[in-house]
Amino acid sequence: MKSSQGWKWSHLYLILVFVVLYAPIFYLVAYSFNSGGTMHGYDGFTLEWYGEVFSDTRLLIIVLNTFVIALFSSLISTILGIIGAIAIHRVRKQRTKNALLSLNNVLIVNPDVVIGASFLILFTMIGLKLGFGSVLISHIAFSVPIVVIMILPKLQEMNASLVDAARDLGANGWNVLTKVILPYIKSGVFAGFFMALTYSLDDFAVTFFVTGNGFSTLSVEIYSRARQGVALSINALSTLLFLFTILLVVGYYFINRRSGRIQEAGARL
Repeated sequence: MKSSQGWKWSHLYLILVFVVLYAPIFYLVAYSFNSGGTMHGYDGFTLEWYGEVFSDTRLLIIVLNTFVIALFSSLISTILGIIGAIAIHRVRKQRTKNALLSLNNVLIVNPDVVIGASFLILFTMIGLKLGFGSVLISHIAFSVPIVVIMILPKLQEMNASLVDAARDLGANGWNVLTKVILPYIKSGVFAGFFMALTYSLDDFAVTFFVTGNGFSTLSVEIYSRARQGVALSINALSTLLFLFTILLVVGYYFINRRSGRIQEAGARL
């Protein structure tokens, strides 16, 4: 009887948590189809605001900028994260390894405002023009620690005898990396890539500091438009971003599930 009651209360708590998290998003999505043009009354269904989003040339360029930044920063940070994770994993002294992990984690928990202001000061000092390059460097910087955190657990799970066996069979360092290590940590690499991609798409605080006058991303553009007044085109744009994020999460889920099945099949053989 107690277990049944505990089960009900725990599920009720989860339902309340999800309602609090998702109710504002669903409210925003619902009013993106409102023909009334305001958030104060639902007058009818329309796709006018989505048409306004797709007919705005400047906004489409900003969307392209955002995705280019996200893809490039994710790819570069994933490569750097793999190198960093392997380097930390190969450190033999536990004290040194813990110090490196702490330095990596500090960059994750550090406030975005501090990171953005620091990069703004750095770029101003070295004379780098704010724009595509400054945003790309900043996004790579805060994405690399996330990728490292995603890959390290997979490296720790890997049996060291796999590497030793590959070397005994005549594999060089590159073959060990590409044919033994990378296939084993593939799920962690994908997780790090998708996390870096979503963080880059979502980031506002850091990007706000390092964007120039002729360059912008979606997060900064939505903030700028919201300050002028809530237009339902913002709802439509935010809805499209939300759907794209869901697709990323679902894609990562199926990729992770497939890699898990492959690893289980390999273990059985």
